[in-house]
Amino acid sequence: MKVAITGSTGFVGSRLVQRLHGEGHKIVVLTRNTTFAQKVFPSEAFPNVEIVGYIPNASGSWQSVIASCDGVVNLAGEPIGEGRWTPERKQEILNSRKLGTQKIVEAIANANSKPSVLINASAIGYYGTSETATFDETSLSGNDFLAQVCQAWEAEATKVKDDGVRLVILRFGIVLGNGGALGKMIPPFKLFAGGPIGSGRQWFSWIHVDDLVNLILQALTKPEIEGVYNATAPNPVRMADLSQTLGQVMNRPSWLPVPGFAIEALLGDGAIVVLEGQQVIPKRAVQTGFEYKYPNLQSALTQILN
Repeated sequence: MKVAITGSTGFVGSRLVQRLHGEGHKIVVLTRNTTFAQKVFPSEAFPNVEIVGYIPNASGSWQSVIASCDGVVNLAGEPIGEGRWTPERKQEILNSRKLGTQKIVEAIANANSKPSVLINASAIGYYGTSETATFDETSLSGNDFLAQVCQAWEAEATKVKDDGVRLVILRFGIVLGNGGALGKMIPPFKLFAGGPIGSGRQWFSWIHVDDLVNLILQALTKPEIEGVYNATAPNPVRMADLSQTLGQVMNRPSWLPVPGFAIEALLGDGAIVVLEGQQVIPKRAVQTGFEYKYPNLQSALTQILN
C-alpha cells in the first residue's frame, strides 16, 4: 500500500509509520515541520517514507499527493492535555481538527484517483464524562467542549462518503506507551510520590499503542470495517486502580493522591481530561474478532515499563 499520514511525527503516528515501513508499505508523511520529520524518519533508515510539508488548515499543492495513495490516516490535532484552555487555545484545539480534516477531505474530493479509505481519529471525549454510565459506539454524544470538538471533527470526516470513500472513525481512548499520558504519570512514582489523581473514582478508558496501531492497520486493509469504532481496550479501570497497578508494576507505593485543585491550577478547564472520565467499551472491535495483545492493564503496563 501507499498511505498518507497526518500527525505522523506524534506518539501514535510515529509508531504507525514504523510499523507500515517495516511491512514494506510506502508512506507519505504530511507534516508542518519537514526538518523535524527528517530527524524522526531519516532517509537511510526509512527509504519508503516521502516527507511532504503542508499547512493543515489551508489548501495547497500538498493536496495532490493524496491522489496516488491507497489510504489516508488523519491523526493531526493540537494536544488537548497541555496548557490551560484559554479561549484562544480552545479555538486552536477545535480548528486543528475541524479545518485540518476539512482540507484532507477536500484533497480526496479533488483527486482523480481517490484513496479507497480514510481513517480519521476522534476521541472518547465524544461521549462526555460520567462515573456511572457505560458507553459504546451507539451511545449519544455529550455536550461539553470536548464532545463538541469530536462532533465537529467527525462531521467533517463524514463528508468523504459523498465521494464513495470508505470511512473509519476511531474514537481513541488514552493511549499507553513510552510517552504520552503515561510518560507524565511515571516520574512521581519513581520518586515514591505516586498516587491517584483527583477522587480516584473517575473512569480511565485506555489502549496500548500497539493495539491501536493494529486496529488502524486492520481498518486500512479490511473493506468490511467501516463507521465508528471505539479504540479502547475491553477492560477500562478507575483511576485508583490505574494508580495501584502502576505502583505494583513499578514496585512503588501508590498512596499519595494528587488533589484535583492542583491539576485545575495547572491545566484550568483542561483538567477535565484527567479529573473526569468515561467508561467506554470497544463493542464493535470485539464483535469483529479483533485480538488485543494487551486486553488488561497489568499486561499493558508490564510490557511498557519492562
